[in-house]
Amino acid sequence: MELRQLRTFEAVVRHRTVTGAAVALDLAPSTVSEQIRALEKSLGVALFERTATGMTLTDPGERLLGWARRLLDQAEQARRDVTGQQEAVRLGALETIAATHVPRVLARLASRRPGLRVEVRPSVSRDQLLADVAAGQLEAALLMDTGAALGDLGFPPPPAPLTFLDVGTVPLVLVAAPDHPLRGRSPVDPADLLGERLLVNVPACSFWMAADRIIGDGPERVRSGGVAVMRAWAEQGLGIALLPEFAVAAALASGSLTRLALAAPDLSLRLVWRGDREQLPGLRDLLYAAAS
Repeated sequence: MELRQLRTFEAVVRHRTVTGAAVALDLAPSTVSEQIRALEKSLGVALFERTATGMTLTDPGERLLGWARRLLDQAEQARRDVTGQQEAVRLGALETIAATHVPRVLARLASRRPGLRVEVRPSVSRDQLLADVAAGQLEAALLMDTGAALGDLGFPPPPAPLTFLDVGTVPLVLVAAPDHPLRGRSPVDPADLLGERLLVNVPACSFWMAADRIIGDGPERVRSGGVAVMRAWAEQGLGIALLPEFAVAAALASGSLTRLALAAPDLSLRLVWRGDREQLPGLRDLLYAAAS
């Protein structure tokens, strides 16, 4: 086995196709296929089943995946030690919370470990953050979820030994233009929203998923854009929006938006990492800083 073959193997697992792995690794698809065949030949087992929907791991492939990730982690640690590269922890975060919650984590981490360098990688894609944590491209990621299991909000977690800790809450509020007919009604029930235009981003968005759970399918979904766009459209009376309270606090205070009295449970601010990587330098410090 060669490290380059293990990197290719892990990329195929993550992207489920040879083409996707090739794009991620900047290789030709034929090179990816050749490396997988060479790895399978050296081990004497089939690592993947080739199906119409993508590449799925065989039982030997599942067993190799844990070893591959540990070996790649150790190789990266060895490279940093030999080259004298400064220790770093890579933290991913949804862009929605990167500006509001990450700075506090960084401040506590700087106090606890002044010499630890943190690379913050914001993303608009929860699925990409989770895939990067699973693949070891990130040590941990901050995202939004709910419930007792990862993905209870409605998204599928990746097949990896991921664990999590809820480090805060994200209150949600249903907002509308100041002249909305439901202003002042208390409480507002989901049935009252039948026929409304609910501003949303993409189906995988945390707030769209939360709206599905809290409001149901009564309102028409109107795609607008990210949080800032939904807020701006709601201010102009183009629809209502279920958004994090921190994103609309100023607009509510100024009167450019009004709060509709719909009961909306908080989302959890969830820190996710791979349980089998907790011994990596700096990761425990990051976990303590996020949980403080």
